[in-house]
Amino acid sequence: MFKKFIPTCVFIFIFFGIQFQSKAQYLISHITIEGNVKTKSKIILRELPYQEGSTVTADSLPLLNTIAKQQLINTALFYDAQVTSQLIDSQHVKVQIKVSERWYLFPLPYFRWVDRNFNEWWTTQKHSLDRVNYGISIRQSNATGNNDKLTVGFITGYTQQSVVKYQFPYLDKKMRFGMGLGWQNFTQKEMNTSTFKDKQVFTRTQAIIQKGYGANLSLLYRPNLYSRHSFQLGVGQLNISDSAKLAQPFYLPNFGNTLSYFDASIAFTNVNFDYIPYPTKGNSNEFYVYHRFSGNNPLTSFQFRKIHVNRFYNNKAFYLLESNTQAKLLANSNYMDSKLLGYGNMQMNGLDFYVIDGNAASIFKAQLNYLLGSFTNPKYTGIGFVDKINSRLPELRFKFWLKAFTNLGYVYSERPLNASKLSNTLLKTAGIGIDIISIYDLVIKFDYSVNQLGDKGVYLRGGINF
Repeated sequence: MFKKFIPTCVFIFIFFGIQFQSKAQYLISHITIEGNVKTKSKIILRELPYQEGSTVTADSLPLLNTIAKQQLINTALFYDAQVTSQLIDSQHVKVQIKVSERWYLFPLPYFRWVDRNFNEWWTTQKHSLDRVNYGISIRQSNATGNNDKLTVGFITGYTQQSVVKYQFPYLDKKMRFGMGLGWQNFTQKEMNTSTFKDKQVFTRTQAIIQKGYGANLSLLYRPNLYSRHSFQLGVGQLNISDSAKLAQPFYLPNFGNTLSYFDASIAFTNVNFDYIPYPTKGNSNEFYVYHRFSGNNPLTSFQFRKIHVNRFYNNKAFYLLESNTQAKLLANSNYMDSKLLGYGNMQMNGLDFYVIDGNAASIFKAQLNYLLGSFTNPKYTGIGFVDKINSRLPELRFKFWLKAFTNLGYVYSERPLNASKLSNTLLKTAGIGIDIISIYDLVIKFDYSVNQLGDKGVYLRGGINF
């Protein structure tokens, strides 16, 4: 009789043993960090989902280590990070972190087209060097080892511009509050003064046609790993010449030659991606409110953007869904404030050569990606001087993703002008493409798109984040 219960007893013992093991709790007694030559350890500890003294379950520890690695990479301070844990005894565990720091100081030659995207500059503007800004931009990421960022730029060419920006993310001991400040001034001899058939029209003069300056001060708040909030105050002035006013009498909100303003903005973001420059898993929510105080010509703008990304098919594929909506409360029908789709992140693939003015716009994007493969460039070639140089450089890794996408959009314009064909109508585009991903947040996208007007073409997007 007793023998019949032996298998049952063994099963119960194994089942509850597994349950006990998965729910076993460990105390994180030590966290060791290697490779942070400049970055302060507290900056690394701030990105972890646990600290020394935290209690975690055995089955959650691998996931927490993955989150820690993702957070460290997403700081843009490291091109590689490894997070492992080692059991000390039945109750204590040690976490080991090894990071590889990026280059932080980049005194780089500055060369960039002034148009909204590369395709507009290359095709519509015939890649004219007259429409290029060049100069020098000195970027010091991690200036003091606290993930602070300093940018100093002196730009000439199409726009004469000087820029100084500094952001210090943490001011308090709990590392939740930070601040930023910036200053820029510019002059131009050409400016976009109108839109005709949903394409930009420019006016160019021998003398300065537009100039201005702006300064801002921001307060930053980061209550947890994923949420960031900011409150920014700014002041500035814009001036346009008589030639610009003649070309577009309603360019500025006050219909004059000079606009002085004071503005304020609030931003709430929650970003939880595995890799922010090219997410393959996670979610983000962004909400932005802007208000400009400028006498009787204020502007209020709202924007909400949501992205959802999820992997499937053994992590070799993912789908991306994005919605992006912006609305403006316009005091009048001035041209400067009515610019909407085709600017900033309000872009649709396949409508690269078009802009649509209006009061409100909404975009929906759906994308399906499949991993074609990856390639790692060998560090050692057997050639002495080449291997010596490569030993000081990070390993070059590339991933190739095949994709198919479709975009839908709508722009509401209270007063559609200048033969607009795209406002107040459903916008539709679709296409396929290949994305190339590498170190230093290099993302290059080749797209073949078609839109509802029948336009077809290959477009290039992307860049590198130094």
